[in-house]
Amino acid sequence: MGRIKDKITIVTGGARGMGAATCRLFVAEGAKVMIADVLDEDGAKLAAELGANAAFGHLDVRDEDQWQALVAETESRFGPIDVLVNNAGVLLFKTIRDTDKADFERVTGINLTGTFLGVRTVGARMCERGRGSIVNISSADGMKGANGLGAYCASKWGIRGLTRVAAMEYGHKGVRVNSVHPGGIDTAMGNPYAEAKTDVNKRYTMVPMQRVGDSEEVAKTSLFLASDDSSYLCGAEIAVDGGMLTGQYYVGFPGAPGV
Repeated sequence: MGRIKDKITIVTGGARGMGAATCRLFVAEGAKVMIADVLDEDGAKLAAELGANAAFGHLDVRDEDQWQALVAETESRFGPIDVLVNNAGVLLFKTIRDTDKADFERVTGINLTGTFLGVRTVGARMCERGRGSIVNISSADGMKGANGLGAYCASKWGIRGLTRVAAMEYGHKGVRVNSVHPGGIDTAMGNPYAEAKTDVNKRYTMVPMQRVGDSEEVAKTSLFLASDDSSYLCGAEIAVDGGMLTGQYYVGFPGAPGV
């Protein structure tokens, strides 16, 4: 406990899913957390649950003015920002042929432009103070292709590249920037029909760990990157994917599940 005691943190997309799990864990570990989201009711409810060390602020991550307002509110309520977790994101299942320009711009706007604005707005304040940690939530699909996820993959690959550039530009100013790459996670976005986990796991035969991930497992990785335990990590890419990216099973060959 207390791994990030008194660190002032913003978590975007913090009202539910991986974001909410991150907010809960960070508060439990001593941080003061601004829950940022467009889901006002869910965000306010979570802030009330977490108590005095949490607050909710409305944020459409695509809006630069809202970013400026959120940073000002966070600094006024808690103090200078130590940690930013760029978690807000949306998913779209469409082929490239079926994805229109508005679809593409919405996904990249939230996932990539939103992350850019956070890195730019909050990162500038961190650089002025000479310290800070930025955690960008990308995806396993930011390291590989996935049919039917053209806009999503493009946005998540973009986050990966943005993270590397930010690490180079901010690292020598005392600000660490790293990315997390979740695989399939049991959230409202990843499991929209709220299927039982045992049923979801049946679709994860291609993953070495043979199961879907939990939000808390991603949150713990973000906690590590936010804490001083990761003091020499900058520009790192950490896959929290149950081994999804390690390779594809040759079914029936030695070492495959069931063999």
